[in-house]
Amino acid sequence: MTKLNSTPEGTITVADYLFARLGQLGIQSVFGVPGDYNLTLLDFVEPSGLHWVGTCNELNAAYAADGYARINGLGALVTTFGVGELSAINGIAGAYAEKAPVIHIVGTPSRALQEARTLVHHTFADGEYGRFAAMHTPVTVAQANLIDPRTAAEQIDWALQQAMVHSRPVYIQVPVDMVDVTIAASNLETKKVQLPATPTPKHEASVLTTILERIYSAKRPMIFVDGESRALDILSQVDELVKTTRWPTWTSTSGKGLVNEQLDNVHGFYAAHYGSEQAKAYFDAADLVIVLGPHYSNTNTQGFTTIPKQEISISFSGTTVQIGKDVYRGFCIQQFVTQLLESLDRTRIPKIDGPPKPKVDLSHIKKTDIIKQDDFYRFVNPIFSEGDIVATETGTASYGGRNFMLPPNTRMFSSITWLSIGYMLPACLGAALAQQETNKYKPSNGVGNSKGRLFLFIGDGSLQMTVQEISTIIREKLDVTIFIINNAGYTIERAIHGRKQAYNDIAPWRHLEALSFFGGSEEDVAKNNFSARTYGELEEVLRSERIQQGKGLRIVEVHMDREDCQGLLRTLMDEQVVQDANQ
Repeated sequence: MTKLNSTPEGTITVADYLFARLGQLGIQSVFGVPGDYNLTLLDFVEPSGLHWVGTCNELNAAYAADGYARINGLGALVTTFGVGELSAINGIAGAYAEKAPVIHIVGTPSRALQEARTLVHHTFADGEYGRFAAMHTPVTVAQANLIDPRTAAEQIDWALQQAMVHSRPVYIQVPVDMVDVTIAASNLETKKVQLPATPTPKHEASVLTTILERIYSAKRPMIFVDGESRALDILSQVDELVKTTRWPTWTSTSGKGLVNEQLDNVHGFYAAHYGSEQAKAYFDAADLVIVLGPHYSNTNTQGFTTIPKQEISISFSGTTVQIGKDVYRGFCIQQFVTQLLESLDRTRIPKIDGPPKPKVDLSHIKKTDIIKQDDFYRFVNPIFSEGDIVATETGTASYGGRNFMLPPNTRMFSSITWLSIGYMLPACLGAALAQQETNKYKPSNGVGNSKGRLFLFIGDGSLQMTVQEISTIIREKLDVTIFIINNAGYTIERAIHGRKQAYNDIAPWRHLEALSFFGGSEEDVAKNNFSARTYGELEEVLRSERIQQGKGLRIVEVHMDREDCQGLLRTLMDEQVVQDANQ
């Protein structure tokens, strides 16, 4: 163990211990904003070997840590007491809702000030110091207040383990006067922070036998991959199951990018009555559905229309296996699915021919046609390569992005349940940084950009929420291409309600000046700005070498009609058009 600061032999400061643990768990970058109660804590970040990423505000730091965690496995941010942590709490709540393990570290006033109930700034001036921690209780799975040197190391380790166990945020308070207090360093060398072993449940063998029998006897089976497969850390097992069975496979919105869509039996996103009639017919008539990581919110299930029938489903979620209505608890799902794969008799797996995969036909598009939501995402699709990350912001982009067919080893993510508009830009800062650091999604064939690229599709309204982090993306030299969908406001809200209402309008921005304003070089400004109104113009943009092979931040402004949308949003918009016509 490297001594990070001068302390007596066998000891280490609280700050060094905390940041050393983050490093051991694979975190290389920490996000946040300086404030007077965390300044001395921040002095220890970079000496510990971590990279400090100062964001423009604490909410964006939480979003960035969330995006980082979804790619890296864990993320972390540091805020100051009161004003800073409350600015971040919306992002922490989103990470809780969608299972992103984020470590929220808060620098707090000294123990003496708290014990004396001193009326200091960033409080309510009433002597109560526990309210902000209490506010975090519903959106974190563990909380630790490091006020005792004797227990600080164990508190840190426990909180970090809880983040890993539950794949959700935790909250750690570090008083100013505890930052450089020395504690025993022995745990760093002798104890790993890791997932605890899961005892074998007594019903494991019978559950395994039941599942195998259901698999062997299925006549019309399928696999449904949902978003919590990521939190369960079973993506390699999912891949093997899909390849081994060769059964027809679909994903939810949040499951996109978690399974190889280039496999013949993987059909991509299941859209129910908004998608292929043949896919819906197969889905409705299935006699066995293996569901991996279900997340059955209304927005992830097309208004609850894509949930497989319970009576024919075998679901793997959290620590439970559910067969029909019967729920069996106490499983380590990763271990159990691995055991299931090892137990499968390949010769007895039914050979199934599913419906044909949908084919993309863009032959009807003319170069002079204006760009529309229905075809835009399929038109852009060929730009993606293995190793890329694709992100879609809440709004029309999140609906359109479901039509992508992704290359192998390409991750896609969007907010699916919390839906805090503006989340995705800072989340992409975190995701792109994790992608760059870990090289986790590099092309397996060694061809192309070895660290992958990130493509963000975001509406002009969402952009205005968190646009400042463009400056951080530039500063961090990340390879990000932002497609800004300029449709003059909140089109998703227009579709839901208020089609003609002024509250769904926004102030128009000159998007192609963002690179200059947020610190891009003159060369970047000259070469990395693009705009398109027609498919011919868009085709030229996509062929550009700067888009295909360029580095750094590139911005593409794509103009669309203010009421242009698709899927469920189109249905809602059309209903308003009819109502308005009848008034």
